[in-house]
Amino acid sequence: MALIKEFPPDGVVTINRVILKPDYTVEDLEERDAELCEHVKTFHSIDGFIGGFVLMNAGMISKEGSTVEDKEVSPLKDREALIVTFWTSFEQHEKSHQSPEFQKLFERVLELCENGNEEIAYNMLWQGKAYDPETAQKAIEAKKKFASCESC
Repeated sequence: MALIKEFPPDGVVTINRVILKPDYTVEDLEERDAELCEHVKTFHSIDGFIGGFVLMNAGMISKEGSTVEDKEVSPLKDREALIVTFWTSFEQHEKSHQSPEFQKLFERVLELCENGNEEIAYNMLWQGKAYDPETAQKAIEAKKKFASCESC
């Protein structure tokens, strides 16, 4: 079952990394990015756009999941955002950026960016969602019975 409904197996995910200039706020980014995302959703839902989301660096650094630098708080807290979009093809994504209206809204977002912009496209290798409690319990029992798992 797909986590992202209607995302095709050969779909494309694009990610923009935005680092805010010191004189701009999260609210500035939210406003300008909302205008841009609304444009894409309105004009490209019928020709390739599937969905997306924007993430803001919350500052928390996982001690359990990180293998570099032992920091308590990310120096990019509330300054780094990821804009993630899902498309049926890279060609449709590229076409969506060619309108003058898109470019005008995109420039307004870029004014906030300390790092310019590099948008990288990725092919989906895996997606999934959590098990419901009953299925999770069955998976745990099967793992204990059939797998050599030290943490089981």
